[in-house]
Amino acid sequence: MIAMIIRETSARSILSRSKVYDYTINPYAGCQHGCAYCYARFVKRFTQHKEPWGEFVDVKINAPDLLQQEINKKPLGSVWVSGVCDPYQPLETRYELTKKCLEILVQHDWPITIQTKSALVLRDMKLLKGDNIEVGLTVTTGDDRVRQLFEPNAPSIKDRIRALEELHLAGIRTYAMIAPMLPKAEELVAVLEGKVDYVLIDRMNYHYSDWVYRKYKLEGTMSDDFFYRKSKELASALEKQDIKCRVLF
Repeated sequence: MIAMIIRETSARSILSRSKVYDYTINPYAGCQHGCAYCYARFVKRFTQHKEPWGEFVDVKINAPDLLQQEINKKPLGSVWVSGVCDPYQPLETRYELTKKCLEILVQHDWPITIQTKSALVLRDMKLLKGDNIEVGLTVTTGDDRVRQLFEPNAPSIKDRIRALEELHLAGIRTYAMIAPMLPKAEELVAVLEGKVDYVLIDRMNYHYSDWVYRKYKLEGTMSDDFFYRKSKELASALEKQDIKCRVLF
């Protein structure tokens, strides 16, 4: 069991400009999932943490209060929840910062895109039924044994697919983020049918998890050829199931 360093902090701002959407909200700095490949570890440059990625989380306890102040001062725009943390990591059960921020965004009718790996998002399903809200689950592989190599502390693939299904059945717009595309990602095609409105596909863009590929002799699945070939196969198979998809590289 990893000993997590949990620290309650006060942020200076919470509604930040983003290159992906207009804004992003990150109620936490750091992530308990600690996935081997995660790009968000760059936040250590700003938090001054010495602990390895996945062993610390700063809880921005004033996030809802800040958002309530900032949302009245900034132009309306789409909001990504979240860009550099999982907004539904286990600590959210205790602190409910994501839920409180969502309540404010919904009250002001701001467009929301949620991205998570956790079925905890189902807790807030009543909040997520607006016309301009969508919820995405990141699912990187269809094989939970592969998931355990790269994402040992993240929820199972089965739980993520179940969450997508429940959200979709509730009339909420859903998407699957197959990113980074890991070995056995093609197995997701069969289980995503009827559970998502669209799929996004991206390759491994960082080298943090190179050691995982080497340790388990998966080097052949980290090549440019693998990603380009597999993305075309995935896109074709999804389209045959009438699932819209977009390859991001």
